[in-house]
Amino acid sequence: MHLAAQYLAAAGISFVEKKTDDSHTNLGWSIGKQRLETHPLSTDGDVLTLNYNTFSLEWNSPENNASFALDGKTHQQVLEWLASSADSFLGKKYTYDFHYDLPYSIDDSFTFKLDALKLKELADLRSLTQSSLEKTLAVNGLESDIRIWPHHFDSGAYVIISDDLAIGFGLAVPDTMINEHYFYISGYKGHDGIETSSFDSLSLGEWKNEGFKGAVLPATKIKEEQAIQFFTEAINIYKK
Repeated sequence: MHLAAQYLAAAGISFVEKKTDDSHTNLGWSIGKQRLETHPLSTDGDVLTLNYNTFSLEWNSPENNASFALDGKTHQQVLEWLASSADSFLGKKYTYDFHYDLPYSIDDSFTFKLDALKLKELADLRSLTQSSLEKTLAVNGLESDIRIWPHHFDSGAYVIISDDLAIGFGLAVPDTMINEHYFYISGYKGHDGIETSSFDSLSLGEWKNEGFKGAVLPATKIKEEQAIQFFTEAINIYKK
């Protein structure tokens, strides 16, 4: 799904006004519709989405709706559909080109294959994360957009607490630090990560201080209330 999400990121690059922080490329998650969504691609409200329930790309607008099932389709076929849809619905050219490197390679013959059980698991995790982040922000009196950044494919919120403290938290995909999805939180003073070596231990998760400075909690079998507890406890430690 990381690879499939890049079709949405490319739409943001192609059609959304560019922002210096790259936020024009990031995506939202709809719990109700179980899908990733771009920012509006036009003044009419065109949106390109990746539906986890149907494993399909969907082009939605007040007047235009089209879908393209990914199972068994090649990368080249997807690009042809996107180019045709962009031309039909927007009268603009869709370009699949990025200013960042992905951890995976893809060529025209790459073929998507549906794994329904895995897809449901991933959708449930995105929904749990979205809800946990929304409720964490609410109970702590904080405000932030919750977005999925296509480069690293993390779901995240970012809040500025004071001139000396900003906090980012969310869900990360498996990487060299943890070989499964995990919740994370990290504090910053300016652009520098805040040292965690002197922090009190957490009741859930653990602090890291080498390379990544922050706390992590493997997401397997974690319930919403546990994720909220992890985030809130760490936020309060940062605010001390």
